[in-house]
Amino acid sequence: MRSIIDYRSDAVTLATFEMRQAMANAEVGDDFAGEDPTVKQLEAMSAQMFGKEAGLFVISATMANQIAIMTSTQPGDEVLVGEESHIFNMETGGLAALSGVQARPLRSSNGEFSLSDVQRAVRKGGLQSPITRVLCLENTYDLNLGLPLSQEYMSEISMLAHDHDVLVYLDGARIFNAATALKIEPEFLCRGIDVLQFSLCKGLSAPVGAILLGTKDFIAQARRVRQRIGGGVTKAGYMAAAGVVALQTMIDRIEEDHIHAKRLAFKLAEVDESLVNVEKTLTNIVQISLKNAGKDAVLLTAELEKQGIKIKTVDQTTCRLVTHWGITVSDVDKTSEAIKRILGR
Repeated sequence: MRSIIDYRSDAVTLATFEMRQAMANAEVGDDFAGEDPTVKQLEAMSAQMFGKEAGLFVISATMANQIAIMTSTQPGDEVLVGEESHIFNMETGGLAALSGVQARPLRSSNGEFSLSDVQRAVRKGGLQSPITRVLCLENTYDLNLGLPLSQEYMSEISMLAHDHDVLVYLDGARIFNAATALKIEPEFLCRGIDVLQFSLCKGLSAPVGAILLGTKDFIAQARRVRQRIGGGVTKAGYMAAAGVVALQTMIDRIEEDHIHAKRLAFKLAEVDESLVNVEKTLTNIVQISLKNAGKDAVLLTAELEKQGIKIKTVDQTTCRLVTHWGITVSDVDKTSEAIKRILGR
């Protein structure tokens, strides 16, 4: 019997029985030589799903992000990023350490950069300034909010970037959450994007992996970069097999995670409407604000853990809870009641 309710991330999900079976029975080969049939199947499925020419299986979404920038830039170039984005805040300075690029953070409104801000930020390069090579988008945006960016915005910002010869890269670790929230096919949502990645091991619940997508030429270069940083894996088909099952079975159930997140948000708002912004709970991430609750976030996290409920502390007044296929309606109700008791409401 499960004893822990874990909201810290959707990356804590466990592989399904079908995934484990597929891994045990996977047909594998040498992925270095392009001879692993299961990896090739996963890459082809992913590319077709997003309308891209080719895909590359990598170990993690962070690795995919870094490979994409290494492939797209030269040392001294500049990339535009969101100030709350994962690639800027959560990858141990990888842009500087691995690509030697300068990151220029942009403010956003609900995850969207203003077109005028992007236009002003783009630099063509001169004797003293870097060249803007890449615009990095993130959808869903902000790992502590999970805001879906609309197709209209994605298309408009991509056209602007292309007008300035800037490549558009999408960190789509949770792109299926965005597509589900917007009720739109992933291919249509990402139509203007040049290169993107999505995670297999968050909402899709595979044990490992991400897929990087782009043109055949880009992916061929990215494959070399993957090898350079130690990301090539022989017999990777054992891992890819779970990814195939994830794409076949886990996308349609993501809406359930969103329903659970919204239920949790509503129940917390009933306790104290200042705790959560229900209107901004659009996918599978619930952010709790304790600014008006008289409780420290670290203490709330610790007290919940004593009751078998794990959440993430963002800062002194903010916590994050992420729903996933391991979270049930009963878990949501138990969690809201526990928070109510701890806050003395």
